[in-house]
Formats: sequence, C-alpha cells, structure tokens
Amino acid sequence: MEVQIFGTKKDSDTRKALRFFAERRVRVHFVDLQERAAALGELKRFAQKFGAQPLIDRAGKRFAESGLQTALYSDDHWLERLAEDPRLLRIPLARWQHRLTIGLDEVEWKAWVAANNS
Repeated sequence: MEVQIFGTKKDSDTRKALRFFAERRVRVHFVDLQERAAALGELKRFAQKFGAQPLIDRAGKRFAESGLQTALYSDDHWLERLAEDPRLLRIPLARWQHRLTIGLDEVEWKAWVAANNS
C-alpha cells in the first residue's frame, strides 16, 4: 500500500496525515506543494469527485490576502488558479488507488488501511 499526500511540511494537518500513515507502517509518497505544485490533471481528479469548491481553503491566510472572497470563477478557472498558487488549496490532499480525501479524514484513511489488510 502506498498513499500519495499533497501538502506542506509546515501545515499541521499535513503532518498529522503523515504521522497517521507512518504509525500504521504505510508507505507515503509526499508531494511538498512549496517545492512542486500539484498538476492540473491531479487537481481535476479531486474536482471530479468533490467539485472545485471544496479544494479551496477559504479560511486560509492566502485566500484573504488575495481578495478572492467575492470572486465568482468557474470551476475550471478555480482549478487553474489552484494549480498556479497551491497556497490556496485545502490540504492535505490524499490519494490511494482511486480513493481521495481533502483535509483530515482519519475515518476514511482507517477504511483504506482496513481494505488493504483484508
């Protein structure tokens, strides 16, 4: 089992996700969004399941600084914006096989581990 996690080393939720999988001896492929942005295709995969809006960290500092509170962009425009500026993403983004999560979701991650062990 190998889980892919998109996030930043400074983000506490990302660190919690990394620790969650490390404690269960699950291999993690970590993509640090400060070093390399998520590809547009990767973001589209999450948007197909959840829509583009849940990917946006509306409570984040970068969102407020950008003055995007009143922006009425299409989902495609938001995805392009998120690919250009990953600091607007709600993280961590986690992927195992075709299963995806946005933010902390230990309940779902436990289901992944259980499904892999069965």
